[in-house]
Parts: sequence; C-alpha cells; structure tokens
Amino acid sequence: MSVLSNKRIILGVTGSIAAYKAADLASKLTQSGAQVDVILSSSAEKFVTPLTFQSVTGRRAFVDADLWGNEAHVLHVGLGHTVDLLIIAPCTANTLAKLAHGQADTLLTVTALAANSPMLIAPAMDGGMFAHPATQENVETLKKRGAIIVGPADGHLASGLVGPGRMVEPMEILGHARIALGRTGSLASKKVIVTAGGTQEPLDPVRLITNRSSGRQGYAIAQAALDAGAHVTLITTPTHLTPPVGANIVNVETAQQMQDRVLTEIADGDALIMAAAVADFRPKTQAKDKIKKEGGIPQIELEATDDILKTVYNHRLGQKRERPLTVVGFAAESRDLLENAAVKLKSKGLDFIAANDISARDAGFAVETNRVTLLFADGRSESLPLMSKSEVAETIIERLAALLE
Repeated sequence: MSVLSNKRIILGVTGSIAAYKAADLASKLTQSGAQVDVILSSSAEKFVTPLTFQSVTGRRAFVDADLWGNEAHVLHVGLGHTVDLLIIAPCTANTLAKLAHGQADTLLTVTALAANSPMLIAPAMDGGMFAHPATQENVETLKKRGAIIVGPADGHLASGLVGPGRMVEPMEILGHARIALGRTGSLASKKVIVTAGGTQEPLDPVRLITNRSSGRQGYAIAQAALDAGAHVTLITTPTHLTPPVGANIVNVETAQQMQDRVLTEIADGDALIMAAAVADFRPKTQAKDKIKKEGGIPQIELEATDDILKTVYNHRLGQKRERPLTVVGFAAESRDLLENAAVKLKSKGLDFIAANDISARDAGFAVETNRVTLLFADGRSESLPLMSKSEVAETIIERLAALLE
C-alpha cells in the first residue's frame, strides 16, 4: 500500500494565484489514498471556492467562518490532533509570518498551532518578497522548528517579474509528503542503491546498442524504498521518467559506468537492488565518426561486458564490512524462467531474485504491470500475481526490510 493510504492530511490554502494548483494537489493526494481535509483562508476564497476542493476530495472544505460555527466543539483541535501531515500550499508571505510568530487569528493558523504532526510548507509570493530579510528570517525560524520548506521555484510571476516565488508543482509536493510520512518506515536510516533502465553501448557518435527496458520497475522500487524511509541512490540510464523526489540521482549510460558507480555507492550501502537491464555485450571498438552506409555493411565485433552482480559478489567476499550488504537481482527471461533465475541467484550470491517472463504481453518491458516470482537464497519462493509495477516494488521492499531486520 502507498505510504499515503489512509493518512489524514490537512491541506491549507492561502491567498495566492497559485491556489488553483492546490486543487490538483488535493486531487493527487486523494487518488493516492489519503483523507484530505482542506482549510481555505479568507483570501484563498477569492481565488478558488470550497466546492472545488469538495469535488476532488469527497470531503467538506473548511473556511474561517467554520472556526466560530457549531459543528464541532473545538474544530481546530479536532482537526489538528488527528492529522498525520499538515501541508500549506500555497503559503503566502503573510501566512509564513503568522506561523513563525505563533499568530492564531484564522482557522488555518490556529489549527497549525494545535497540530502535532510534521508541517510541509510550499511558499508562493511575488517578486522580491521571498528574498526579503523578514521572510528569510521567518523561513529559518520555521525550519528550526522542524517545518519542511519546499521551494519556491524560479520563474515568471503574476506581476510579470521573473525570480523565486512560484509554488513548486503538485507532484513535487506530493513527493515531499511521501518522504515526510515515511521517515520512520521499515528502512529508516538505511542506504539503498537501486539501478534502473537499459544501458547504452555506443557504436559510433550516433548509434548505440541498447534494450527495451523503460526503467519503470527500477524507478518504482526507488520510490517504494523512499516511502519506507530509506536514503536512496538511484543509478539510472537515460529515460523519459521523472525521478522520485528525494532520491540521489546518478546518471550513467554504459554498463562500465554503471558498474563503477555501483561499486562506489555500495561502500556505505545497506542494500543493492539491481533492476537495470545491463548489456551483456558491447562493440569492441567505437567508431570515431558516424559509420556511413556508402562504406557497405559494417562488420561489428562484440565483446562481453563485466557482470556487475558477479563483480559485486566477489567484492563482497573480499571486503570486511561492519554490516553485510544485502543484494537483490532481477532475471528477465524469455524461457526456462525459474531455472535460469535459480542459477543466477546462486552464482551471483544474491539474497533473493525477482524473476519475470518478458515474453508475457502484460508483464516485463514497456507496460505498467509485472508478474514476478521471488526466489530466496534459503530456498523459499513466492509467486506474485499480476500487479502494477508500484505494487511489485512495494512487495520487494517489504521482503528486503524483513531481511535487513
């Protein structure tokens, strides 16, 4: 299940043109399984209505008038004491100042004082306001109290000026919310290295040898590890995917580059999950110039790349560490799935391996779903039904956490 599932989140919306983005954020949080209660400031109501948020969350949106209503004994206490995360997005300079100085003259600010949850703030304001010393002092005060400040981003502002002041996009805020909620998860304080994508071996400055891996499964695993509280390093080849918020991104292209970075990162790592599709072969030589068809069909000689998991295995055997490195592999096979996976599991000294049949139309490359069988070093096996790649990733992280315990 997503780290957001069944979590109580208060989304505070203040008076900024960026309030329209908050509706998208509320929708995304709700779609992720969270119960979202929205509180609009009186200024926010000038930009967007409570009905907008009720429509996307399925829950009532609160306004300042409700602070003096008769539908709850002490509304702000009821909201604040049952919340898992308080998000204020967009947060104006005025509200930042109120929060920093403990003012409680609105339903949102009094709820913020009553809340005992983490607070995530996404500032939004016009040119020069965020850089003003007063605002910067307020931001630092809130950070010292543990508030998570996300943004603002640079860009064109409502006044026509360009600079810092734009509210960051909802997907980025969503990523930070996941990190905030996963801080005490099953992999808290653990460093997990994940590889993703298909390596690229150049033939000449234009052409390369690669494979059909999209990187989706590896990126999903990185996100699931972040949700579980891990410090994640994602070693990735070029993809069209957006990296998960909070991951340390290492960009590579070739199998050799990936191996070099893997060996560097595992020095202080707790776990390595090799989800990347690494080339087994590369051109023995790379042409300096583009190969022209006028020269006839070229004869390309290939050579084997290093087997990263075997290199890691040998590295583990010869290295003395205070804590063992847990290693998870993937076996993407088109035939004899379990037999080939079992051989890889043993020969590469893995703790467990995820085997998937890439010939299946609903699993493997270029689709959103996967069907894998997990084989463990102690002889256990676990066949997973058809799942989304995110669900497969969550299962793998759960099994990894159990081994690390």
